[in-house]
Amino acid sequence: MATSVLLHATTAPRAVTRATGETRLVRWLLIGAALLFLGLVLVIPLVSVLTQALAKGLPAYWAAITDPDALSAARLTLLIAAIVVPANLVFGVGAAWAIAKFEFPGRQVLVTLIDLPFAVSPVISGMIFVLLFGSHGWFGPWLLEHDLKIIFAVPGMVLATTFVTSPFVARELIPLMQEQGPEEEEAAMVLGATGWQTFFRVTLPNIKWGLLYGLILCNARAMGEFGAVSVVSGHIRGLTNTLPLHVEILYNEYSFAAAFAVASLLTLLALVTLVLKSLVEWQQRRTAASVPEDELTPVRSGT
Repeated sequence: MATSVLLHATTAPRAVTRATGETRLVRWLLIGAALLFLGLVLVIPLVSVLTQALAKGLPAYWAAITDPDALSAARLTLLIAAIVVPANLVFGVGAAWAIAKFEFPGRQVLVTLIDLPFAVSPVISGMIFVLLFGSHGWFGPWLLEHDLKIIFAVPGMVLATTFVTSPFVARELIPLMQEQGPEEEEAAMVLGATGWQTFFRVTLPNIKWGLLYGLILCNARAMGEFGAVSVVSGHIRGLTNTLPLHVEILYNEYSFAAAFAVASLLTLLALVTLVLKSLVEWQQRRTAASVPEDELTPVRSGT
């Protein structure tokens, strides 16, 4: 006989905490080790960047971040993010929907391909695009014949950034959609809802926080990507330099204060990303805690 057990999502973390049973000393040692690691790897470098950026005073800092090349790099960084994030939004939702809602041949291969950018070095992914679209690459002669330039131009930088950021939205949504299952969408379809109505009124409200979380991470990586973009950009001042590439050029030219000043913009972006990420997680916990008891998730325990 089939039975069901009702489990509230918010009770799981408390159950895990009780099950570990570690002593207070062990917990504080683990917390201390984590804080020490974060202090050495994250906090001290962040403080160093801001200190070095202001080492020559506010006028020098303002001159560095308002330099025409720096402004051009900032505009290009925002342009690439404005193209890449919506593209990954469409791809991530579509791929997650297909993988979570349907069974089809090659489904596991698609999951593996989505994870591929996590396994490949960004520099190698940039080299792949050079081999494909460079003047001596597979499509290079055809592109030259039609006066199309991909490598050492903005299209190549967009392609490289799209590749390295493509898993973020999909990887955030796939487990979320798999956990929710297809029952609610099927019920909506049975009641006469169209595909778009089902998506916007049933699916999207259930995945909105996970989707927003994935987009925040995707945007942060798109603005801070260095390796893949560096290979395909050509490092042309005022044309193909993003903020990370501009920082590298300034540092190699021994303009340390200017390099740290521009780097501080990326640091502030990272801090804003962390704040937005924390707000999303807080809202998720708040939403989960407000779920009434009659909406507890049913989990089948056997027959």
